[in-house]
Formats: sequence, structure tokens, C-alpha cells
Amino acid sequence: MKKLLGLVAAQLVCCYVSGQKIHYDVSFPNIVHHEARIAVSVFDAPQKELFFRMSRSSPGRYATHEYGKNIYDVVAFDKSGKSMAVQRVDGDVYKIAGINGFVKVEYTLYANHADGTYAGIDASSVHLNMPAAFMWVKELEKAPITVAFKLPKPNSWTTATQLKTTGEANVFTAPDLQYFMDSPTKIGKLTVKEWSVPNADNKPSQFSLALEANGSDSLATAFAGKIKRITEEARMVFGEFPVFDNGSYTFLASINPYVKGDGMEHRNSTMIALPVAFDGSDNLLGVFSHEFFHTWNVERIRPKTLEPFNFEKSNMSFELWFAEGFTQYYGELLLERAGFHSLEEYCQTLTFLVNTKENTAGAKRISPVQASCQAVFVDAGVAVDKTNYPNTYTSYYPYGASVALALDLDLRAKGLNLDDFMKAVWQKHGKPEVPYQVADLQNVLADYSKDKSFAKLYFDKYIHGHESFNYTPLFAKAGLVLKKQSEGQAWIGDVRYNEGTGLTISSNTIIGSPLYGAGLDIDDEIIKIDGQAVGNTGGLNTILKAHKPGDHITVDYKHRGEVKSGMLELKENPRMVVVTYENDGRSVTPEMQTFRKAWLSSKVK
Repeated sequence: MKKLLGLVAAQLVCCYVSGQKIHYDVSFPNIVHHEARIAVSVFDAPQKELFFRMSRSSPGRYATHEYGKNIYDVVAFDKSGKSMAVQRVDGDVYKIAGINGFVKVEYTLYANHADGTYAGIDASSVHLNMPAAFMWVKELEKAPITVAFKLPKPNSWTTATQLKTTGEANVFTAPDLQYFMDSPTKIGKLTVKEWSVPNADNKPSQFSLALEANGSDSLATAFAGKIKRITEEARMVFGEFPVFDNGSYTFLASINPYVKGDGMEHRNSTMIALPVAFDGSDNLLGVFSHEFFHTWNVERIRPKTLEPFNFEKSNMSFELWFAEGFTQYYGELLLERAGFHSLEEYCQTLTFLVNTKENTAGAKRISPVQASCQAVFVDAGVAVDKTNYPNTYTSYYPYGASVALALDLDLRAKGLNLDDFMKAVWQKHGKPEVPYQVADLQNVLADYSKDKSFAKLYFDKYIHGHESFNYTPLFAKAGLVLKKQSEGQAWIGDVRYNEGTGLTISSNTIIGSPLYGAGLDIDDEIIKIDGQAVGNTGGLNTILKAHKPGDHITVDYKHRGEVKSGMLELKENPRMVVVTYENDGRSVTPEMQTFRKAWLSSKVK
């Protein structure tokens, strides 16, 4: 009997869910002042009370963002249009009681920060990140959604989104809340370029660039051709494109001075905002390469800690060193393979990654896993108090990329490569969409390398631990040299200064640096070094050039108005640089050329 009652109850729930639906109407009566009026209507709701709320986080972002601060004038109506009471139960949560199947809640949205995380509404265009714009119903996360945009007249605007189209203009659908919130929408004077690329099965995968920028049509066409080249290189890493839900993938891109810099990945699209004048140059491509690689890595090769995404709080993940860090590595590598970076330019990227791993305080004290956990505080999170992040944290983006670099070179030294490892992760977790944990990545590496001890040691030392890499012999196989950038030169630490009568330190001094050892820190003003007054960095450098590492010199400084003295033990700048054998005056062997070609050459057939 209990089983029968349970079955009947389950059927009733299914009936309720299948009957429930949510519809949004979006209009712009005050668009010149960055406002929209949004109405969310709930149909066939069995609940007598519902909770409408704004999100506190957004897909692709891991810290909290208080979107509820930008909605106001909240009202509610029943099916006859009669007003209903709205009870605000939290800063971003509103309860409506006494519902009889239908309720409509209306509110005003203010949006004036167009990027991948927030929203922007202006008479020139509309830029919507859904969590920053749309209230949702806590009890109806599985209900299908329709959204209709009523655009100002007259206009010739285009709407671009990964939402599903309908037979009506500017009316779109989503199967549920998770998909809807992951579907940014761009409305404006967009230049749309479309192309297709054959997939592994020779069936074409469709792509489009919806570009908001000032520039000629031919410039936009040429730029789309560059993006196409990136998509082809990315496909070669995994062997195939994913199956896009609507049969296509859309690059939503605003490249103009009126947006905020950002790039945000989504399942079948990306929202890119670059606050510069559009010139179609290669310098604009980095964010496109990075975000498109996320089509596999994050969107389908999905950390279990982010599945499903929780819109009510920050989303902590142990795997961002892989999800974001390995994506950063490939974002730059694909540009090199596609011919948009020279080898010398790519060496600058390698230099940055090596110094991130070997010469940042955070990477010397926390693991990539621990760095990933910090995303809930640092991923565009905002706080007014100072932190000690320069001494306690290294971003999981370049930190993870430095791990990817070392693993790629290490595997290639064994006759393997990171591309095939990524393919193996795709086949095991991405293509079947089975969320992974850190241990799963270790298992894939063990299976791919056929060496469990190698995989365990690698994860113990470099993923759960923070040991240094020996990059030098790995680079040498590709005819690259890793050497000190400022050998023999005296150094007191890498900090920022405000110049004046003295040099005021405007960033944290770093553990291990002479300044830190002498007791100086942020906001202290350096008055004299070695008995000589300093008021600018040029004067400081002149003094340091007269000394060598190991010298001890005095420093006079002010701390909160009090003059103090200390002793600096000068050191050699630990910063490294990667250069080619050719630029270092060395000969490159055929074996090095072969290794370099396999690593850095285009994989597009």
C-alpha cells in the first residue's frame, strides 16, 4: 500500500510540474536611464505561497554577487489583475501568499555594468546576464520558461542568445531555470557572421559571431575568420566538437569603450566584453580562445562541486586549477598553434607561467586545490578591507596553467602529450557528462599514462602539494632556455610605489623580499636608501645599480608618521625568463625541432 501511495504521489507531482510554467515579459519604458520593467508570471502553480528571489551568484563566477540590490518597485497581481501583498523576507527574497494557481510579479531592474557577470541597459543596446536581471521562483526550478522582449520602437535591433527560438520574434524558451540562467542575451545593432566547421563525423557544426562594435563589415568578416581558426584548433585537441543543444554555438561579443572587460563561458555561447575600440587585431583573440575552450572544459567536463549550480550562494570548487587553469594554458597555446602568436611572443607567456609557479608567495605555500577554494572570495568578489593575498594566494588561472605546462612537457618527454590526456578526460567525463572530482582526474592520468605511480606522485606533489617544478630540462627538449632575467643585479622586492617626497609603498611587501625582511609594508614611505633621498623609482634604481646581491644597506622610512630605520639585505631578483636557443646564441638540434613542432605547431588537418 505504501508503494502504491508513493507511486500515486509521484504521478501527481509529475502532473503539477508538467503543468507549471513561467513566463517573463521584458520591456524598456525608461531605457535612457538604464531601467527595464520585468514581469514574471507563474501558471498552474499548486502552491499557495511562492518565494521569488534574485540570484547571489552566476554560472562561471564563484563568489557572491548581490544582484538583488538593483531591483525595486516590486508588486504582485492575481489572475484578475488585483494587487497581492508582497512580503520581503530577505534582502533579495519576496514571498507571495494566497496564490490560486496564478501570480504575476513585476519589478524594475537597474542595469549599468555591461560585462559577463552583470547587466547593462542603454538606449544603444541591451546586455543581459540572466542572474543579474531575472527573479526566479524557488519552488519551480524545473518548470519550463518563456521570455518575451518588447523592444523600443522604432529600431532595427537584433537579439542574440543561446535560448531556443520560437515562431515569434523576440520570444524565446528554456527547458528549466539552470539553462535559462546560463543563457546571456545581447540585443542591439549587432553584426552577425556565421560559419560552419566539419566535426569528426564530417557533419558541420554551426557557429556565429554576434558583434557589437564600430567597424566595417569586411573587418568583422576577417575577425570572424580568425575566430573560426581558433575553433578548428580547439577541436583538434579533443578530436570533436560537443553536440550543441540548439545545433549552434554563438560568440556574443561587445568590443567598444562602453562595456567592462570580461569573458564568461556558457554551454552553447560565451559573453565577451572588451572595453576598447574594435580594430580586428590579433590582440583581441585571447579571451575568445579561452572562453571557447570552456565549451568542453567546464561546460561539459564539469566539476561535481558545480553541478548543479547554486544561485543562492557562492559555489566552492576544488577543481578550478583544472577547469580554469588548464583552459588558460590552452587558450594561449591555441593562439600560438593558429599562428596568432610568434614563438618569441609565446615565450613571454611561458615566462609568466614559470614565474607564477616558482616566484609567487601563494604558489609556495598553498596547493592548486587550495587556491581553487579561494575563488569564493577572489572571483570578482568585492570587499573594502585589505587582504594579505599577495603572500597567501596565487590565482588558480595561471597557477593551474603552470601545472598544465609542466605536465604537457613531462608527458611529451615520455612520448605522450597533454592533448591526448584531455581527450581521455573528455571521453570519460565530458562526452557522457559525468561530473568529476580531483581523484577522477588522477585516475584518468593513471589510465592514460599506464603508470599509476606516476599519476599518484604527480597529484601528491603538484596538485595536493605545492612542490617546485624543474622546468629547465623540460624546456631544453624544445630548444628553450630558462634563465635568470636580472642575474647579478641587486633587488629589494617587487612592489608598487606612489612617488612624492619619498616612495610610498602601495602594495603588500612579499615574504622573502628584502623589504619584507626589513619590516616595511604597505603604506610605509621610504625616505632614504643607503643614506640617499629617494622620491621616484628612477632614483631608487640608480642606488641599487651601485650595489650587488648580498650587500647590506640602510633604509629610512615613515610608518604612520614615525621615522624608523632598518637594514636591507639585498638579493638577486628571482624572476626567470624563457627564450629560444636561437635568441640565446645556441644551436637547435633536429630532435629539439621535432619536439617543438609536435608541441606548438598547428594540429588542423
